[in-house]
Amino acid sequence: MSAPRLDEDWLRGHVWPRFSRVLARDGIYLANHSLGRPPDRMAEDVRAAMDAWYRDLGGAWEVWLAGRERFRALTARLVNAPGADCIVPKTSAGQGLRAVLNALPGRPRVLATDAEFDSLDFILRVYRERGRIALKMLPFEALRVEPCDLVVASTVAFRDGRLFPELQRMIREAHAAGAKVLLDVYHHAGALPLDLATLDADFAVGGSYKYLRGGPGACWLYVHPRHHGAITLDTGWFAKEDVFAYARPDPPRFAPGGDAWLESTPPVLAPFQALAGLEITLELGVERLRAYNLAQKRFLKELLPVRGEDERHGAFVTLHHPRAQALVEALEAQGVQSDARGDHLRLCPDFLNSRAELERAAYEVSRILQSGR
Repeated sequence: MSAPRLDEDWLRGHVWPRFSRVLARDGIYLANHSLGRPPDRMAEDVRAAMDAWYRDLGGAWEVWLAGRERFRALTARLVNAPGADCIVPKTSAGQGLRAVLNALPGRPRVLATDAEFDSLDFILRVYRERGRIALKMLPFEALRVEPCDLVVASTVAFRDGRLFPELQRMIREAHAAGAKVLLDVYHHAGALPLDLATLDADFAVGGSYKYLRGGPGACWLYVHPRHHGAITLDTGWFAKEDVFAYARPDPPRFAPGGDAWLESTPPVLAPFQALAGLEITLELGVERLRAYNLAQKRFLKELLPVRGEDERHGAFVTLHHPRAQALVEALEAQGVQSDARGDHLRLCPDFLNSRAELERAAYEVSRILQSGR
């Protein structure tokens, strides 16, 4: 089904019924930038994968691997990857980063921004402390490529939603300097149009936890075809040339293409968690979802002193407050779910939020601010 238009009346009639379980909850959910709300069909897909286990035992692998390949194909379409094998399923974005770091020779020089989410930032710092990489961090909006082997940068800053400035130019400069680029697109994929092929990024990490409504564990590493032949130490028997032949050639022979980046026995349910959310996102269209979200953010801007309502930001708005977490807790007591990162209260409307919900949430924020709590 393709949406003839994307407005609240059409969504209420055609899309909201597909989220009946989560919409039956009380309260207003504005943490869509954190944990996305799952469609009803997600539970059915996971149940079907479990039923295959009960029914077929070892024969369930046929169903499970088909689900994995469907996940790869849909994700490749979402981000315009050159092929489905460019998408390597992972359980976390951090796992994808480690695979890339462990494919670089020697003690690579890594340049990163100071706005990376903890899942990447912590790994980079640990690798630095263990002497595995030389790490330099620069401000998010002032990153300039210096001599290095790998640049790590989020396309959308997780604290305040800023888009990375001049992303295409940074990638070109990195390549001209002989460096590879890994993008964290977790706050990008599914919320803003993304074309990894045109960007010519070497690697990217993302997942379905947020805007793609697939929950934890359904993550991926994008590997550009020019790196398919690289060898990472984060490997396993599913990266072998013929997984179920149980041959042991010496030296090891890897699967063709991006399958050479697969690892050991995969978590088989995670792709099934993600399928329904990916399909809905592609069905509605990321461009239309982005336009709808921008209109929602601008509406909140009319009601609250928030930032990030324009096209230079991702899907959420922020309100600067010295006690942002206390504000989150006060809102939750009134049935409004949000979150905070540092001194930024984060509010993210999505296509399941009505205009009435946004008005009520804005009223509660204003009332709490006026009370001085």
